[in-house]
Amino acid sequence: MEAECKFDVERVNRREYLERLNNLRHKKLIKIVTGIRRCGKSTILEMFRDRLLQDGVEEKQIIFINFEDYENKELRDPDNLYKYIKKRLTSKMNYIILDEIQRVQDFPDVVDSLYIKKNTDLYLTGSNSSLLSSEIATLISGRYVEIKMLPFSFKEFVDATKQGDNLAKAYRQYVTTSSFPYVLELLETSQEINPYLEGIYNTILVKDIIDRKKISDTTVLTSVTQFLFDNIGLEFSSKKIADTLISNNRKSDPKTIEKYVNALEESFIVYCAGRYNIKGKEYLKSLEKYYVPDIGLRNFMLGKKAMDVGHILENIIYFELLRRGYDVYIGKIDTSEVDFVAQTQDGNTYIQVASSVRDEQVLERELRPLKLIKDNYPKMILTLDDDPIGDYDGIIRKNALDWLMEN
Repeated sequence: MEAECKFDVERVNRREYLERLNNLRHKKLIKIVTGIRRCGKSTILEMFRDRLLQDGVEEKQIIFINFEDYENKELRDPDNLYKYIKKRLTSKMNYIILDEIQRVQDFPDVVDSLYIKKNTDLYLTGSNSSLLSSEIATLISGRYVEIKMLPFSFKEFVDATKQGDNLAKAYRQYVTTSSFPYVLELLETSQEINPYLEGIYNTILVKDIIDRKKISDTTVLTSVTQFLFDNIGLEFSSKKIADTLISNNRKSDPKTIEKYVNALEESFIVYCAGRYNIKGKEYLKSLEKYYVPDIGLRNFMLGKKAMDVGHILENIIYFELLRRGYDVYIGKIDTSEVDFVAQTQDGNTYIQVASSVRDEQVLERELRPLKLIKDNYPKMILTLDDDPIGDYDGIIRKNALDWLMEN
């Protein structure tokens, strides 16, 4: 018998996304929520719809269409969609919410036509970044804002599972299960988590990559995915992956690998962190690193060998920085490397990540690159050590779990 869920999965604390949507209400901008499948895009728009109703908006003013629903199959045709929406428009403000808009053929023309009408407030979601990297970006340039959504942060997971009094235990569960919202339903029936993650993985590969990119060699695609998952936080090159596959008797070449990696990025199943020369203040175009938005997917793909404590922590810190609005790069200074250079308009924050620095040699190794940086921006080391905050001539060492719970 399936255990009763103790969590309100569909309404877990995701206030930041909801408030941003609400703050953008009535702004003459197309609001586009992007992110990996099952990260909660549809749910946040359903919550936004409920907010509209609570604020006195009439149901007839809200047009909500989920294009993943087979009942809406005919509306994937742009002419049918446009006619359907046009017929339902009222003289008041119309809130048009189109979920998984990439399923609609030639959707940019429909979106642009709706945008220019009076009393329309447009909200879109998509599970593939190509909807902003191709014709729609040109068509609606300067008229949209992208809200980048991710699975649960560690803080959201802790709040949902009410484990604030034992962060270490919550972290172990966070990295051994998954950060996808619905997995909270499965925590007490953990044998169902991997089949659920397998479903997400297969859907992404088939719908967002194989079908869209017309990829025939799915074995190589899977091998590339496994390689990136297995090497989070390590330098990447297409040639290195191609050479690895060739050594395993699988034909490949760097151009094909690059095509597959780009497709994985577009589906939000991997994220790329470029490199930044701290002294030269320039962005570099080689030796990127890749990270995975859900450690559970990585565990599913790699099994027990996936539990690389240091790189998993680094992976989680990377996505937390993205959530907090930073542009994140790998730092290069002389011959040394800084794990993350987190940039905003106000400047940089430099971060080193390590599972532990209680060993003096390890501590010195992590401090060394930060000491080479001569500006006065914040510098810190984040670890899993449950120790008091340390200060090394202005370089702050603190517990990563405490840092993840901030904000």
